[in-house]
Amino acid sequence: MPTRPRSGGDIVNDDDLRRMLERVRDGGVDVDDAVARLRAGAEPVERLGFAEIDHDRARRCGFPEVIYGAGKTPEEIAAIAERLWARGDRLLCTRAEPAAYEAVRAVVPDARYEARARVIHARRGDEPVGEGLVAIVAAGTADLPVAEEARLTARLMDARVETYYDVGVAGVHRVLAHASRLRDARALVVVAGMEGALPSVTGGLVDRPVVAVPTSVGYGANFGGLSALLGMLNSCAANVCVVNIDNGFGGGYVAALINRGRDECR
Repeated sequence: MPTRPRSGGDIVNDDDLRRMLERVRDGGVDVDDAVARLRAGAEPVERLGFAEIDHDRARRCGFPEVIYGAGKTPEEIAAIAERLWARGDRLLCTRAEPAAYEAVRAVVPDARYEARARVIHARRGDEPVGEGLVAIVAAGTADLPVAEEARLTARLMDARVETYYDVGVAGVHRVLAHASRLRDARALVVVAGMEGALPSVTGGLVDRPVVAVPTSVGYGANFGGLSALLGMLNSCAANVCVVNIDNGFGGGYVAALINRGRDECR
C-alpha cells in the first residue's frame, strides 16, 4: 500500500526522502530547509528551556505538534512556532490572542490569524482541495468561535469541510433540511451550548460518527457548558461521542482522523 506523505515533512523512510529530494530539485524546498528536516529524524525533541518541541509528532500521529496558546506569552508562542515551521509544512496555534499573532508573524510571515476562532495557522504551498468530507454543524451563531476552531483544524488536516451554522433544535426544520447532505460526510462535528440537544438529533439522522462539542454558551443553569456536556454524554444516539467543553480543536482533529479512514496514531 502506498505510504501517505507525512504532514510535518519529516524524513522517515525512502519514499519521504525521495519526495524531499524531488522538491529540492524542483525548487519547492531550499537546501537549508531540507537539511533541517533530515536532522529532524535524528533529533525528534528540541529543547527551548521553557518548552520541549516534539518534532516526531507528525510521524507518530499524522499531524505536527499543535501550540495551545493560553497561558503562554507571545514571545514563547513565537519561539515555538518558529521552530515548528522550520521543520514542518504547516502550523497551528489555538487560543491565541492578537499580540501572539503579531509575534508569530514576525518569524513566520506566512501565518494567518482567524480572530473569531482565535487560531493562528500556516501551510506551505497551495491549499489542497481536500479529501473525504467533514461536516461542521453549529446550533447557534454564539457557538461559531468553537465551530470555527473545529473547521480550521479539520481543514489544516486536509479534510474537505462543509459548514452548517445556526441550525439548532429551536427550529429543528433547519437541520432536517440538510439531512441528505450530512449523510455524505465521513464524520460530523456538532457544536452546541444551552441544553446540548443538537448532537442527539443529528446522530439520529446519519450513519456516521458524530463528534459532539459542548460549548459554554447559555444562561446560568448552563453552568459554563456543564449542562450541554452532560446532555451529550447521555445521548440516546449510539453514534455520538463527546469531547470537552469548548474544545473545537479536539472535535475537528478527531473528525479529520476518522475522515482519513485509517488508524493514523499508533
